[in-house]
Amino acid sequence: MPSTTRATARQYWVAIRAMIVLTAGLGILYPLVMTGVGQLAFHSQANGSKITDSGKTVGSSLIGQSFTDAKGNPLTQWFQTRPSAATNNAKNGYDANGSSGSNYGPNNPDLVAAIKARKAVIEKTYGVTASQIPADAVTASGSGLDPDVSVAYADLQIKKVAETRGLSEASVRRLVEQNTHGRDLGYLGDPYVNVVQLNLDLSKMDPSGNK
Repeated sequence: MPSTTRATARQYWVAIRAMIVLTAGLGILYPLVMTGVGQLAFHSQANGSKITDSGKTVGSSLIGQSFTDAKGNPLTQWFQTRPSAATNNAKNGYDANGSSGSNYGPNNPDLVAAIKARKAVIEKTYGVTASQIPADAVTASGSGLDPDVSVAYADLQIKKVAETRGLSEASVRRLVEQNTHGRDLGYLGDPYVNVVQLNLDLSKMDPSGNK
């Protein structure tokens, strides 16, 4: 076999062995190791941060849900999360397949009109003034899926939720406090309330305020 042919064959064999090693290492071994670490160290997050009730998955702590009627009006027996711009096909909001913000600038007339309309609904529903309404109550998040609201927005809704459900304000306020998360790492962001988990806990309260 001529030397040039042997050299070429050797190069091909080296390339094939490298491909096999890299495929096994990066295509099989590495994903298995990462999956194992995820399942052991971050089991909830690796599986979608599911919220379960009696063994049944009812949502995700990362994705909001709609608590409105067919016309989009707030169902006051539930806490409301922030508006969603994540739409896809026939679904209206909180659709992970359509995750998106509105991408409207702050002076966009459509956004200004939407905020004005949302404020009017909140003022009428909860008996508050526009100055009492926090920004997250009338604007969508960047993903359109955010299930969290500010403590101020949760507090604004306590009286009406308690009244609709025939519960004491104190018991509902305690539930909100139990579902309030502090700043990440103790200093990043602001305290927040996960509305999906809050409403699940709320659904289990009896008139005495016990779960």
